[in-house]
Amino acid sequence: MSTIELNKRQEQIIEIVKANGPITGEQIADQLHLTRATLRPDLAILTMAGYLDARPRVGYFYTGKTPTQLLTENLQKILVKDFQSIPVVVKENVSVYDAIVTMFLEDVGTLFVVDEHTILVGVLSRKDLLRASLGKQELSTLPVNIIMTRMPNITICQKEDLLMDIANKLIEKQIDALPVVKETEKGYEVIGRITKTNVTKAFVALAENY
Repeated sequence: MSTIELNKRQEQIIEIVKANGPITGEQIADQLHLTRATLRPDLAILTMAGYLDARPRVGYFYTGKTPTQLLTENLQKILVKDFQSIPVVVKENVSVYDAIVTMFLEDVGTLFVVDEHTILVGVLSRKDLLRASLGKQELSTLPVNIIMTRMPNITICQKEDLLMDIANKLIEKQIDALPVVKETEKGYEVIGRITKTNVTKAFVALAENY
């Protein structure tokens, strides 16, 4: 549905409700010389989009919200779980060389390091691996747990967090990705990731479907 470009009938409905609300669906249909059934899809779209509100036994009324206000409200409803993607993890004893290969093959900018119980113990960024590769160490024997960022210095998120809040964290911390975790008795289990790309996809999807 599109509430950015309303069709002519939808614009007429809004004007009628603005002038006469609260007003029933039947009364709107009468003014447009249409049946209630014909108008039902338009009324549903306008209500779901937030332009109109409906109350039982009262009718429809205009919310007075602008498209920008409605967009902001919808942004505040998106959760991490709606757009999280599969995490790319490596074990803490793998070599820096193998981590570089994994990052290249998986085409990601961040690797999450886990222990034998798949519990988060560290994070590896492109910068971490680049810094290690510029040194004189032997990358095939240097384990990632020597160079990774360790807990508790890792910013995490959970699937029920608001995506808008996590987008702000990505900007504030100047990082590319956050692990989505589930708290267990042994620690934080990595169940997903949120990246700047995920956030961009969410905003594009909202704009297209809004």
